[in-house]
Amino acid sequence: MKTCLDFKLYADQLAEMARWAYRKGWAPGTSTNYSIRLPGAASPAVCAITSSGVDKELIEPEHVVVVDGQGRCLEGAARRPSAETRLHLMLYETVHAGAVLHTHSLPAALLSRLEEAQGRVRLGGWELLKGLQGIETHACAVDLPVFPNSQDMEALAAVIAPKLRGEGPCYGFLLAGHGLYAWGKDLAEAKRHLEVFEFLLECEREVRSHGYATGSRPSTVSLG
Repeated sequence: MKTCLDFKLYADQLAEMARWAYRKGWAPGTSTNYSIRLPGAASPAVCAITSSGVDKELIEPEHVVVVDGQGRCLEGAARRPSAETRLHLMLYETVHAGAVLHTHSLPAALLSRLEEAQGRVRLGGWELLKGLQGIETHACAVDLPVFPNSQDMEALAAVIAPKLRGEGPCYGFLLAGHGLYAWGKDLAEAKRHLEVFEFLLECEREVRSHGYATGSRPSTVSLG
């Protein structure tokens, strides 16, 4: 195996990202997972990803492992990769993400349950929509897809992947009663998209708690 010479840098970045998400309140218990694509020179490794069962308040670079395209651990084998590694690999294959971040915030869990039957949460009219790559005005609506949750990651990946292909720009989805997946071309963009979606989901939860939804705007952007 060719190892990535900068693996420690990637591991440092992912550990800091996980601790940041914990401080935001988006990583209760030992939940959530974070990964970054490794350069082609690291083949057969595909990505570095946080390991399973680690408290994100206390996570360190040694809790990050390297996996290949089948999810097999190539570096850091004393630890087990996240149980949701297959979904990360699916996103690297399907939307060519550079980094994938998965959180368990309260707004994401609640709204994904409320809108499971609709198959999407519509985010319309918010200024922070412009934080998503390619969106230049608040006068639009973005549909954030919602998929049923499952403990079978292979089956779940097989359901989600076709929905994300050929639908234009796509930066996130929700698993019902579970949480948010967000990604970008690199770690910085993925972090921005994650923070934007989490803020907008919190806004939606607040307005709905007062008895109304923001509704759609004239132009709708499909994110899946």
